[in-house]
Amino acid sequence: MPAAPFLRTPTAREQRGDLVLAAVMFVGAILSAALSTVAEIYGDTRAPEWTALVYALAVTAPLGWRRRWPAAVAIAVCAAYFLAITFQVPEIYVGNIAMFVSLYTVGAWMNNRRAAMIVRVAIIVGMFIWLLITMYHTAIDEAEKAEVAAGLLSPYLAFMLIQLLLNVLYFAGAYYFGERSWNAAQERAVLEQRTAELEQQREVTAAQAVALDRVRIARELHDVVAHHVSVMGVQAGAARLVIDQDPAKTTSILTGIEGSARDAIHELRQLLETLRSPGGETTDASSTVSLDDIADLAAASTEAGLPTDYAVIGDPLPVPSLVAVNLYRIAQESLTNARRHAGAGATADVRVRYDEHGVEVEIVNTGRTIAALRPGLGQLGMRERAAASGGTLEVTPRPTGGLRVRARVPLDGSTPRTTHDSLMTESSATR
Repeated sequence: MPAAPFLRTPTAREQRGDLVLAAVMFVGAILSAALSTVAEIYGDTRAPEWTALVYALAVTAPLGWRRRWPAAVAIAVCAAYFLAITFQVPEIYVGNIAMFVSLYTVGAWMNNRRAAMIVRVAIIVGMFIWLLITMYHTAIDEAEKAEVAAGLLSPYLAFMLIQLLLNVLYFAGAYYFGERSWNAAQERAVLEQRTAELEQQREVTAAQAVALDRVRIARELHDVVAHHVSVMGVQAGAARLVIDQDPAKTTSILTGIEGSARDAIHELRQLLETLRSPGGETTDASSTVSLDDIADLAAASTEAGLPTDYAVIGDPLPVPSLVAVNLYRIAQESLTNARRHAGAGATADVRVRYDEHGVEVEIVNTGRTIAALRPGLGQLGMRERAAASGGTLEVTPRPTGGLRVRARVPLDGSTPRTTHDSLMTESSATR
């Protein structure tokens, strides 16, 4: 798809700035005309003083719309300047500035680049033709007044060459700076467009990463739910075998089946909550890890070059499989990030805390000082896992260097969560 053509459109603030510029230039033109009259520029041949007021208005007022209609403004300003010089209106300095600004604006703001070039070239060529004709007539008049014709290196000829050189620099500067401003604005627009595209791509990538994390979580929830269903199947088979021989044991097994069913429904609800946003495919292996496996993570982290201490604080409580899997993955991601970014000589501590209200996993690492925390895809995944478990996640930089990651999940102690494994063992033994 071809890119849209670059167009410059003045904002309301820029248009107000042009009106202010026109007003300032008008005041400057009035002062310049008054001082030029006192200085007797053009001598006795100058035009009447009132013409300076008309000229000041004619050469500065169009600048108030210079960015909206650059070509028309440039033509109007240059025509006013041409007439003022021709009729010797006593003001030349502000007019020169106004003409430079108008030519610059054509190059900097006119969207039709071919027309912008034609307008500027036409004005510059016309001015030089008029300048050469004026210089020729002045040279003839000076030669007639002199007793001897002016030589090749006469003072007058040198003065005319200086004037010619100044005009070349004057018009070339207006043309060059106008083009440079246009090119800079075009490059700035391209950069802003690319920045917007990159920001959009970053948002898409982040959304895709979140979706993939949702899929990973869903796969692990699938394993947990499948575990509960398999327990229910084993328990149902055991109940069928002992229903006639031991009614009391049958009642106990049926109670276990009821608990497994409640757990499965609970996990399925959290699975649906996790999958409210669409996800994609993943090739990650499923997982049925527990909180005890975090000790293996710490040992593996130490072997990988990041010395990691592991400790369990408090009396271990029954933890749902879903919560265990997600806390394990949060610890795994935190240790991986620490190995990547903490730097040489860093260490880490992993703490699993149990209390009467819930379970908490905290991973603290030393290393480089983090001035500002920049959210990444890994943090998005950890927050998704904490939310899927009904918990919270805190990721904060440490003043002494490194990072602290704390995931906490409240536990409902009313329903025992570890009875299923013992019931399955009991049922297997009965069979």
